[in-house]
Amino acid sequence: GQTEMSHIHPQSSQVLLSARDLSVRFGGVLAVNQVSFDVRQGEVFTLIGPNGAGKTTVFNLISRIYTPTTGTIDYLGPDGMLRLTDQAPHRIARLGIARTFQNIELFEHATVLQNLLIGRHTHRRTGLWSEMFFTRRTRRAEIEAREKVEQVIDFLDLQHHRESMVAGLPYGVRKVVELARALCTEPRLLLLDEPSSGLNVEETDDMAFWISDIKNELGITVLMVEHDMGLVSKVSDRVLAMSMGAELATGTPAEVQSHPGVVEAYLGSVDDVSSLRRENAPASAQGVRA
Repeated sequence: GQTEMSHIHPQSSQVLLSARDLSVRFGGVLAVNQVSFDVRQGEVFTLIGPNGAGKTTVFNLISRIYTPTTGTIDYLGPDGMLRLTDQAPHRIARLGIARTFQNIELFEHATVLQNLLIGRHTHRRTGLWSEMFFTRRTRRAEIEAREKVEQVIDFLDLQHHRESMVAGLPYGVRKVVELARALCTEPRLLLLDEPSSGLNVEETDDMAFWISDIKNELGITVLMVEHDMGLVSKVSDRVLAMSMGAELATGTPAEVQSHPGVVEAYLGSVDDVSSLRRENAPASAQGVRA
């Protein structure tokens, strides 16, 4: 693997998620090849690379959709470090890991509010009996869920859409609703899978603000897969560039984008390289509201 270029991020050096020597083989194809990285508490850590580089596969390993052929993932859960790769997939949300998808996965024929309450339900601690008899504890959980959902609606400026059916909403708003649903679970780690895909320039700028606010105001750690280099430069503390399943470089956005191997990997598409050059100015503006 590559040596890490940047210094420890000043905000926190506590590791929240640690991946070591991850490999995944699908039939004869090595989709991920010996990838290692640490995500530190309170940072935005982004995976970049051409299509087929293995970025989404890494996400699917953390979500436990796939199991690595070799390697381990450790995660600092509410009760200390644990081996994430040994956990059942349904435990992942309970451990404080939330995720959005490239293809939005919302309930189309439910309102925004209903979608968020459903998202909140993965957080529930009450058992079946108290559900059936609607005990005081369940009632309290229900009120708490409502309060949390309303906070998220305020945070992401979704008041205008709270009673709207998801099916009738513009794509850009749906992306924000999906983000809201993930936030309703009160995650420690938020996995954002291509948050800008399908968004126009203005919506992508808004998304950059949300991601910065999620990190700075909510204190949530973000692990992101993203192709829009403008967004990557604005919000990322550190970037891991992948190609053909392997790690090319890890460092700040500026360090990684000027790395010769990364530039070469991106030469496949003229658009990517021109956006790399354009974005290679030092990212002094960290997507903070003026």
